[in-house]
Formats: sequence, structure tokens, C-alpha cells
Amino acid sequence: MHPFIHAKTTPDKPAIIVAETGETRTYRQLDEASNQVAHLFRQHGLGHDDVVAFMLENTPDYYNLTWGAQRAGLRYVCISSRLTADETDYILENSGAKLFIISAGLAEAAAKLTTQVKRYALGGAVPGYGSLEEALAPLPKTPIADERAGVDMLYSSGTTGRPKGVRIPLPEDPAINQSNSLVMLAMGLFRFTPDSIYLSPAPLYHAAPLRWSMTVHKIGGTVVIMKKFDAEAALAAIEKYKVTCSQWVPTHFVRMLKLPEEVRLKYDLSTLNCAVHAAAPCPMPVKRAMIDWWGPVLEEYYAGSEGNGFTYIGSADWLRLADKEGAGSVGKAVTGIAHIMGEDNETELPPRSEGTVFFESETVFEYHGDAEKTQSSRNSKGWSTLGDVGWMDEDGFVFLTDRKSFMIISGGVNIYPQEIENHLVTHPKVQDVAVIGGPHEEMGEEVIAVVQPIDMAHANDALRAELTDYAREKLSGVKIPRRIDFLAELPRHDTGKLYKRLLRDQYWEKVKT
Repeated sequence: MHPFIHAKTTPDKPAIIVAETGETRTYRQLDEASNQVAHLFRQHGLGHDDVVAFMLENTPDYYNLTWGAQRAGLRYVCISSRLTADETDYILENSGAKLFIISAGLAEAAAKLTTQVKRYALGGAVPGYGSLEEALAPLPKTPIADERAGVDMLYSSGTTGRPKGVRIPLPEDPAINQSNSLVMLAMGLFRFTPDSIYLSPAPLYHAAPLRWSMTVHKIGGTVVIMKKFDAEAALAAIEKYKVTCSQWVPTHFVRMLKLPEEVRLKYDLSTLNCAVHAAAPCPMPVKRAMIDWWGPVLEEYYAGSEGNGFTYIGSADWLRLADKEGAGSVGKAVTGIAHIMGEDNETELPPRSEGTVFFESETVFEYHGDAEKTQSSRNSKGWSTLGDVGWMDEDGFVFLTDRKSFMIISGGVNIYPQEIENHLVTHPKVQDVAVIGGPHEEMGEEVIAVVQPIDMAHANDALRAELTDYAREKLSGVKIPRRIDFLAELPRHDTGKLYKRLLRDQYWEKVKT
């Protein structure tokens, strides 16, 4: 299972289609281009286990680079195009990247980088960067002599601090066409086949879109990428390309649901038989509305770049448990064994007790260059955690509460923002919301809701009062925001995650000065 196999058996089959333009790359083109990329890496002396880094918008060329690195036995770092120059320099230095490729569309960001590394620009001239197209043009389109399976080394979005690189061992089996756990999950749980047409509306530098779309390539399906997510355009792409499977985050659902009903209902979505979602807990009303609209095709999982465990739940089980528990489950573990641990991370808690979610797994990972962070993610049993809090029922279904690092402590009471956010975002005048803890002289922290209204003309005291009343309908008194501020746009990562540290720092900096 590998694109080179499909390049031999179905060379003219589309491997990649750009949703907005219809631009297509066949499996033959993908195979030949990735071979040239692998030759370029060898030309620069990069061998097995060396590191390369890419910083690009969504483009078919992304896969030339990742598959080129994969077949050259390299570690490839995919950097968010929305990071600051300081954050990008940090990742380049921390990862030990020996070669860096950036899109010419990011020339302004490229000019600010200071890390000394061999550099190329893709899609145009950038001062100080070589032309990737010129470098690749004379290189062979046939495989390098020493192919060996490489892996990604992806960095977190840095929502609570410096991004951390997840380093996993190179596969013991060097064969580039070996199967892996994602292939088995895709073909088993999610029913991907060589006939699948997979829509990826999120940035490819994020773990889920990158890994799942490359898994589709392993299987031999077609990946439809969106340059940038747009709610109506995503629906149009499903209809136009007869998409069968797709990958989403809850923010995508929220934005599609807030489209006018006549817009939502005018597209034919009947080919869609699997809509996978992850990355953040989905508000229950949002998920119910999506199932009502799309049918029981929603498939949810909980996992991380670390690969230490994977839970899964389909629409039927989710609805059953939502009705029974009044909470949305992220499913049962299908890889690894899930455990809920107490404050000491050593004591396993009984069913329905809230604690930190750990996975017992044979998967080995480390946070690159950070032994302390690696150690803090484990307990004495060798089980590991992504830092999420939740509980588990008697049947092993996991229910997430929030991330431990986002917890607000007000007057000695632990408050998790996710529940508050999940309710407020369903208000018809709210486009997005982030709940954080801000400084309070008496209580230590107070609950602050930072709201992105659908229309900034509504950002006034009347909406504050309306949202406060709305919160009281479902939330206990301690969870009611004591302060509601408005922003035209929240600092949300393209993958759906909020840069909460940026919001939180704005409030706490005032205390320090």
C-alpha cells in the first residue's frame, strides 16, 4: 500500500484534486514528483532519520514533499503557516531541520526568519531562498537507491505554550509500502476503500488532515483538498466531487449549521457515508443537529499526534449515550487501554469519577528535546496522557470534560471552560466563543467569556445581558461568566483549536504591569 503501487496499477487516477479549482494530480504525477523530491534530499546529503521542514498553504505540492520525505526515510516537520517568525524559528531550531521549504505566498513570513538552514521557496521567488522548481527540474523521476520508510514529526499548535514536537521511532520495517494502524482503522472503522473520495477541508500541516489524507493515498483513493475552509464551499465540494468520506472539527460543523437553511439544504450530500470528526469535544446540540441533517454518518474519535491511544464512537452509540447520560462520549478505546487516574496520576479511579485520561499502550513517543515534558506525560506504570480530563462509564465509554491546562480555579472551585463554551456557541448571535480564567482579587480567577458575534453591531451590553440569561438556562451559578468581552475574530488555529494562551495572557499581563 503506497502511491507508487497505484502509480503502476492506476496511473491516471486522480490522487489529489483542489476543490476550488479542479486542479488534479494523478498517481503517476505524484509518484514521479515525490521521487524527484527524494533525490533532492539525497543531493543535499540528507540520510535516514534526518529532518526536513515544510511551511506551505494547502497545495497538491504538499504531498510531493511529504511522500518524498517518507520514501527517503526522513522525519518531516509540517509547520503552521499562521505561526509568528519567533515560533517558526523555534520549531526549525528545536527540530534540527537541515532543509526548509516555504511557499512563496508566505514571502513576508520567510523574510523574518533567522534560522540558518538550507532554504527553498515553492511557487515564486523569495529573496534568500533557492527556487524549488529549478532544483527539482533536472532530477530523476525514478526512485532513489536506498528508499526507507520515514515518518512525520509534528508539532502541537502551541495553544498553551511553546509547540512541542512529537517524535516517534522510524518503523522497524524499512519497506515504504508497509501498512500501519491508520490504514487498518480507515478500512475497518471508517470503511475507506480504493473508491473513496475524501474531502479534507483543514490545513495539511495539522496531524489529522495530513495523516488521514496520506492514508487515503496508501489505500488508493482520491483526496479533495480545500485551499481554505468555507462553510458553503465545503457543501458544494461534497456535491461536485461526490465525496464519500470527510474529516472535520466541531468549528466546521458550527459554521455550516449557521448558514441559512435554504443554503444548507440546496446541496446534494447523499454520497457522503462517513464524516469523521475529532480535535475537540463537539457540543451536544451541534452534533445532534449534524446527525439530524446528514444522517447517522458521523464518526468520532479521540487521539493525539502521540499515537498512544485511539477511541471511537459511531452515531448510533453516541445518540444512545447522549440520551442516557446527558453528555457526549468520544467512544471506547480501540487501540490502547483507557484509564482514568486521580490527581497523583497513579491511582486509578472507579467508573464515573473525573480524572486525567491515560492510555496503556506499547506505543513509544517523546517530546523532542524536552525530557521533562516527556516524563510528565507518563506515570510509573508507563501509561501516558495527552493532558485531557474526563470520566469513563462501566462499559468503557470515555467522556471528556476539558484539558487540564485550561481549568479555571475560582474561589477554590475547579471550572472547566468547555461546558460553558459548548452552550454559549449555540446562541444564534454567537459565531465563536472562548472561555478563560482572568485575574480576580478575591476569588483568584473569574470566568471570562470572549465572544465573536456573528455581527459586531450586536457587540453591546444588550447582548451581554442576553448571553448571561442564556448561560443561566443550563449552567450552575459558578459557571456563569462574570465578564463578557467581544472580539471580531478569535485567535483560532485553522485546525479548530483556540490559542487560549494569547487571550489569557492579555488579561494577566495587566496584573504584572
